[in-house]
Amino acid sequence: MIVGPSRALFMDEISTGLDSSTTFQIVSCLQQVAHISESTILVSLLQPAPETYDLFNDIILMAEGKIAYHGSKSCIMNFFESCGFKCPERKRAADFLQEVLSKKDQQQYWSHTEETYNFVTVDHFCEKFKASQVGQNLVEELANSFDKSEGHNNALSLNIYSLTKWDLLKACFAREILLMRRNAFIYITKTVQVRK
Repeated sequence: MIVGPSRALFMDEISTGLDSSTTFQIVSCLQQVAHISESTILVSLLQPAPETYDLFNDIILMAEGKIAYHGSKSCIMNFFESCGFKCPERKRAADFLQEVLSKKDQQQYWSHTEETYNFVTVDHFCEKFKASQVGQNLVEELANSFDKSEGHNNALSLNIYSLTKWDLLKACFAREILLMRRNAFIYITKTVQVRK
């Protein structure tokens, strides 16, 4: 889904039915599009291959409809280590991130051997994320709203209607003139027919 003039593209489960090579090529192309057009592309993937995972700059990790992590890919492993979970060397990062949130697989990643393992809920991960430096930075960034009067073109409109009635009238009038120019032959023919 492409959203307005803000150059944001949202894609859900684009790898369904595709092999890892095709998924990698598609995500690589999307990465180039994002960098060239300076746009935001949000893609949801289930268990991407390591080379596909490496193409992403930021990760949003969701479970049970909640955001357990949202930030730079380079900080995500440190975040989970601070929560007491470590990704084994030979484990794919994407698989680790999916399994560390599940009740069935979480215990195998517990790294605090001196402490007794207890299942860490998604809510607890969310709280830890909000308290982390990455989470605090995100909260600060979101608190600073964009303002159109300060020249931020990507600022959201807070009005019920994003355009004034006058702007809508001008747009409709310009469109009607364009249609009349394109169909000038029809209007001339109808005028000649009426005079006969």
